[in-house]
Amino acid sequence: MLRGINNVGSRRVTMAALKKAFEDLGGKNVRTVLASGNVVFDPPRQSPDIVRKLTAGLEKALGFPVVVVTRTVRELEGIIRSEPFKGVPAAPEDQLYVTFLGGKGSARPGARLPDPPKETRVVRVDPGEIFSVVMRSRGGRTPDLMKYLDRNLGPAVTTRNWRTVLKLAGGGR
Repeated sequence: MLRGINNVGSRRVTMAALKKAFEDLGGKNVRTVLASGNVVFDPPRQSPDIVRKLTAGLEKALGFPVVVVTRTVRELEGIIRSEPFKGVPAAPEDQLYVTFLGGKGSARPGARLPDPPKETRVVRVDPGEIFSVVMRSRGGRTPDLMKYLDRNLGPAVTTRNWRTVLKLAGGGR
């Protein structure tokens, strides 16, 4: 997952260019998911420094620095099985979000963040993810949540809505 690709006011990258960049870096079975920096691929080999290699290679290929956060399909499936939003009241128009932290173990489970913006809630903090809800039904705004997360977590994170997480866990299909 790449931070800040094809969002409002962010850098534009075609999915064809993104796919080619991953293939040129050795990725196999590369699929882009939606048009916002989501890529599902088989790495050339499991490598502890895959994020570093992707970050450097993508900066060279795309011409600008990007924050890269990786999760395996198995890790995403585990997140889904944990039912992070179970029992959380949400209206149909409310948005469920998962913020993925770049460094594994960079948050303490149950850690308390400062109070979020009005009409947003942080519902769970795991070592590598933070789960939140924007209550659009009550006037909550996603940009307010994003600013809050940036201010409190820094730039080495990326956020996806729950539907995107489900799609990524399905291998992008």
